[in-house]
Amino acid sequence: MARRLEGKIALVTGGTTGIGLATARRFAQEGAHVYVTGRRQAELDAAVVQIGSSATGVQVDSSQLDQLDALYQRISAEYGRIDVLFANAGGGSMLPLSEITETHYNDIFDRNVKGVLFTVQKALPLLAKHASVILTGSTAGSSGTPAFSVYSASKAAVRAFARSWILDLKDRSVRVNTISPGATRTPGLVDLAGPDASQQQGLLDYLASQIPMGRVGEPEEIASAALFLASDDASFINGIELFVDGGQAQI
Repeated sequence: MARRLEGKIALVTGGTTGIGLATARRFAQEGAHVYVTGRRQAELDAAVVQIGSSATGVQVDSSQLDQLDALYQRISAEYGRIDVLFANAGGGSMLPLSEITETHYNDIFDRNVKGVLFTVQKALPLLAKHASVILTGSTAGSSGTPAFSVYSASKAAVRAFARSWILDLKDRSVRVNTISPGATRTPGLVDLAGPDASQQQGLLDYLASQIPMGRVGEPEEIASAALFLASDDASFINGIELFVDGGQAQI
């Protein structure tokens, strides 16, 4: 049976843990050579080992434009194109409105908005015809969460990018879609509860109670949806927000 990304060149930013790592691993299993980025070299090296020989790790902070330039220069020299771009790098932390600082705002918007914008813009010369660009959104971008307003706003901005970019790129036959996970069992999520394991489990249990399916998602489930958007199975899907959330955003 043919693999769905056979011979494709893929880039997954923020691919060292959680959803990014699961997706990079799935892309490689489906035949792609996958470039994976991360900010910390040790975690990047470990991720490449997990993904296997079809992975190349490059240390990149997506909010630093010179590092993006170096990344794309390398991909250009080694393969000359990108077929699938998963702009996944990002993150955030929680602060109530009364405690938000400029540092908090800049950190989240640099990672989630500036990083996504320039990751895609600087990839344009390498994007192959019919390439698939996937942006990581969040259910938080279309719902309210206490003490999470800056992160939520950043993910709403990501969703807005996709709607306009499909018009900017219509002559390139490049698809741009947003995948919006709900609560998913990742290090980034459980770390919001702090280092205590019981508090982390309490957070997961609470989030599961808010989801119609009665549980949080697993990174591999988000990866399956990203694979669909990356593949030719989604050849006429463009500009959508695909919620992978157990129904959380639908109630």
